[in-house]
Amino acid sequence: MDLGTLIERNAGFTPDKPAIQFEGETLSYAAFNRKIGQIARALKSELGVKRGDRVAILSLNRPDYLALLYACARLGAMLVPLNWRLAVAEQLFILSDARPKVLVIEQDFDALLPALAEQLPDTHPVGLDFAPLGGSRWDSLLERGRGDDRDPHADLSCPLLIVYTSGTTGRPKGAVLSQEALLWNGVMGQHMYDLSSADHVLTVLPLFHVGGLNIQTTPALHHGATVTIHTRFTPEATLAAFERDRPTLAVLVPATMQALINHPRWPTTDISSLKAICTGSTMVPQHLIERFVARGVPVLEVYGSTETCPIAVYTRLGGDFARKGSSGLPGLCCEAAIINDAGNELQSDIPGEIAVRGPNVFCGYWGDQQATREALHNGWYRTGDIGRRDADGYLWVHDRKKNMIISGGENIYPAEVERVLMEHPDVAECAVVGRPDPRWDEVPVAYVITRPGVRIETDALTAHAQSQLARFKVPREIVFTKELPRTALGKVQHFVLKELGLRSGEQSDSN
Repeated sequence: MDLGTLIERNAGFTPDKPAIQFEGETLSYAAFNRKIGQIARALKSELGVKRGDRVAILSLNRPDYLALLYACARLGAMLVPLNWRLAVAEQLFILSDARPKVLVIEQDFDALLPALAEQLPDTHPVGLDFAPLGGSRWDSLLERGRGDDRDPHADLSCPLLIVYTSGTTGRPKGAVLSQEALLWNGVMGQHMYDLSSADHVLTVLPLFHVGGLNIQTTPALHHGATVTIHTRFTPEATLAAFERDRPTLAVLVPATMQALINHPRWPTTDISSLKAICTGSTMVPQHLIERFVARGVPVLEVYGSTETCPIAVYTRLGGDFARKGSSGLPGLCCEAAIINDAGNELQSDIPGEIAVRGPNVFCGYWGDQQATREALHNGWYRTGDIGRRDADGYLWVHDRKKNMIISGGENIYPAEVERVLMEHPDVAECAVVGRPDPRWDEVPVAYVITRPGVRIETDALTAHAQSQLARFKVPREIVFTKELPRTALGKVQHFVLKELGLRSGEQSDSN
């Protein structure tokens, strides 16, 4: 059995049930299952994809994104979702690390292809909506597929996803998630929402994130529910879908919640079909939760990460909502503990590092044994987040991963931005921290020390960052300074910059 078997079983029980709705068209479970088989045959017979191979995708949300996931499951291959918000240089690093046999790509992102052909000539491009030079067009490729659509050695133990998450070293790491991890993640999703085949999930978050892919979307498909997909989030389309499509569940990050609340149609939009929304990715402001609760919609919180698939700790529909600020209890199929530096579990109400163990936890980081050893200890994933648990087991997250910035639901690691800034020949030192922002929750701000005798214009340094980083990672402000706060060992104290600001030597946009 592989993960795609769940779609096959649902197609057998309810062949005509809508599986996916997209831009006015409906794909039944029978049709979705056929599409999965068609893709698997084409990948296997035409492109030689086999167990252990990687298939990357760079695309906005669409049904074929999900069909490709389950086709990879049938073949024992691994899907590598690419963040379309990243700069070409960042995407190329991920592709060079994963070495996919195939890249499935939308034409809107074809700026990547010339560099791909030069640096990774063995990766075959497949255009979802065009015919790339030296590659294949998606629809014609699927028509040519022949033969069997499975690998006899593919099963739930096979790795299925390599999801890249930025690391504190400044370079992204690929978290490897098995088919089994997605299966148990789906079981916990069912438990969290009382999910059934009668539910209707609205997916507006990007499928390249485990949040958009696995918090509700894949659990819904595993349990025979209906999923409506939007190519990307806009408040107008989401509010319209609440009224038109009448979904029962949706996942929103705080930035998208705020965008909905700020929209002129929010007070008059009928959201009564929603039995709950789920949110997470950062500490969620209580005032956002209260705005939905005031409209009669419970807000469920989930805590986890790419490495936990991501469902690990959550509040459950119909559960105890009295503990404000709590992320809930450890999930039905995993454990969560608060530990000290030695790995020993701490008593209730004592802050420590959050650790997670269970079948939903990742296998390791792709090709990075050292990072894997640092993260996994006797099956426990050490998250780096600081939290506490009360006597009843409810968990509170106190601080995010060290120095991490979350902007509009996107993770930004300062080390990554700092690495790019340091590549400018006139930058001697720098530090990046998050600054509160009413729209995006946080935005990055850079503090820069220039090399002696040089002067850098802010616009020039910003342009340098824009050439290497996704737009959301580019510092919103660059502050030039003569010194940075440091520990006795010379390590920059990011928390001082964030909480107290620069000391008296600070200059703004000047040397």
